[in-house]
Amino acid sequence: MFVFALAVVFKLCSIQFIQGDKYRELAEKRTVKDFDIEPNRGNVYSADGSLLATSIPKYDIRIDAVQAKEAVFESHLSALADSLAAFRNTSASYYKNSIRKARKNKNRYFLLARDISYSDYLRVRNFPLLKLGAIKGGLIVEQTTRREHPMGEIAARSIGYERIDENNYATRVGIDGAFGERYLKGQKGKRLKQKIGNGQWKPIADFDQIEPQDGYDVYTTIDVNIQDIAHHSLLGQLEKYEAEHGCVVVMDVKSGEIRAISNLAKTSKGTYYEKLNYAVGESHEPGSTFKVMAMMAALEDRVIDTATVIDTKKGTKYFYGRTISDSHRGGYGKISAARTLEVSSNIGLATIIDDHYSKNPEKFLNRLSQWRLDEPLGVSIIGEGKPDIPKPGAVNWSRNALPSMAYGYNLTMTPLQTLAFYNAIANDGELIKPRFIRSVKSFDKNIEVFEKEVLVKQICSDKTLAEIQDILKNIIIRGTGERMYSETFSMAGKTGTARTDYANNEEWRKDRKYISSFAGYFPADNPKYSCIVVIHKPSTKVGYYGADVSGPVFKRIAQKIYTDTPIIDEIESLDFHNNLVESDFEGYYEYARKYKKLMPSVIGMPAMDAIALLENLQIKVNVKLRGSGTVNKQSVDRHQTLKPNQTIVLEAS
Repeated sequence: MFVFALAVVFKLCSIQFIQGDKYRELAEKRTVKDFDIEPNRGNVYSADGSLLATSIPKYDIRIDAVQAKEAVFESHLSALADSLAAFRNTSASYYKNSIRKARKNKNRYFLLARDISYSDYLRVRNFPLLKLGAIKGGLIVEQTTRREHPMGEIAARSIGYERIDENNYATRVGIDGAFGERYLKGQKGKRLKQKIGNGQWKPIADFDQIEPQDGYDVYTTIDVNIQDIAHHSLLGQLEKYEAEHGCVVVMDVKSGEIRAISNLAKTSKGTYYEKLNYAVGESHEPGSTFKVMAMMAALEDRVIDTATVIDTKKGTKYFYGRTISDSHRGGYGKISAARTLEVSSNIGLATIIDDHYSKNPEKFLNRLSQWRLDEPLGVSIIGEGKPDIPKPGAVNWSRNALPSMAYGYNLTMTPLQTLAFYNAIANDGELIKPRFIRSVKSFDKNIEVFEKEVLVKQICSDKTLAEIQDILKNIIIRGTGERMYSETFSMAGKTGTARTDYANNEEWRKDRKYISSFAGYFPADNPKYSCIVVIHKPSTKVGYYGADVSGPVFKRIAQKIYTDTPIIDEIESLDFHNNLVESDFEGYYEYARKYKKLMPSVIGMPAMDAIALLENLQIKVNVKLRGSGTVNKQSVDRHQTLKPNQTIVLEAS
């Protein structure tokens, strides 16, 4: 027994003094541990300071039911149960019995409230017993953050996000993803927690050992009003033409700042949402919008002028054993080079490029390279698509490569890359990198400011620029975009219609798929904004030409921006007569005189005109409007006799 006692004493001394540090470190690791505290991610703002993305703190409130002394626990339990019952609109007895049971079962991590807001957190932590803190009252507070977009799904993909999965794989999308690591993320804090069994940890104190540092705020170039206009204009057209997906980008001509960007794709239920950033990341054959680049190359190289006569035959022409056709039945015959672009003649552009560059294709390709059309723009958003312009020796190069490229096939570009070039035309030849960010700030202090970045100082001569600007105006006046023409508002641009998924010609003919686009700027003189609209796979039963599908989106955006944010605010004279406005008023006046007590048809009228008409009838009615724009539905049928104070509901879109 004496020897055994000596052995025990020896072992105790060995553990305490010889191996003590080892076991103390092991015990510390197993029972106490530093946990990371995620900082609040910086906010993302629009150009006018509107909030686009923010981190909302959420809180879980728990209690260590064993921590408080018996007398303290009993004296505060009823009051705590009453407060929790009022907060959650339930019975006080439920909380009283649950907390008492938790103390009996030695539950040191009992949940009282989950996922509550900051204001609710301040309220709960001041409840009886909990306001005594972690040591005396057993309060346990756990904070998490949730990223939210106040504008909802509008521009959600472009505003972006950053997600880290269980394997630490990061998915970074849009502005939030591109600037997350560098600016928005912030620095983590540390908090000491103690293990309390069953894999659960509770904070040792109600303060952090190292406070987290919140991320910086990013101020974008997005204009929320223009963004809203662009989003809903695109959405309405996608729904009308039952298209697969589409995108629209609006860019400030002089600064290169992106004012709006919307990307919408169709779901299996037929609704649309921001699935991918098609404008930045999706390369595709641009079709006829590329004809502008081909024409400019020929004009700049002086191989033609705008008056050069081009024979477009009778609508079909063979190039190296392959037929190229124009959409106009019977063809255009012999027309000027300028006219080939106005009517978007495939044969015309293919003839120009093949006649003058087939023996020296590098000359044409070098011109495209000077304009940086064969390389990404290098925008800040992650995932920019790469353009593909084939060169001799490439897999996709053949004798037909040049004629095909002349009218936008056998090469790929992203919508944003196409827009940047059209913006250069509007900007007197200066090619600017599209810009999504203005500045990064910490409160009111600038951390970094992003300035305009010029990619090419002058893409062409003043002569070529003036010629191409005139052609783009005439496309709207008398060319493929003439249905977009407006007497009261000027635009310039190019329509585009390209086949897609046509590798199997037989399958394509059974189910024809197109990409409809329009790229341009407005007003045509002294442009303020450039814009591109691309819509993929519209229903051919409804329509597929760029002028019909994408053109109206461009026009709607242009006119809406112009009326909401007038570019010219100087009035030379108040003595102004507009025949169109006056004839519209006379028609409206006659309409109002005709219907005194009978319900007129206001379908197709602007909503504000319809309301004015109904409110000025001989009988008093109440008019309610749902939506905005043009009236497409009225609750009372035409020619019905109206009753005093009858309610009429108008639906507009």
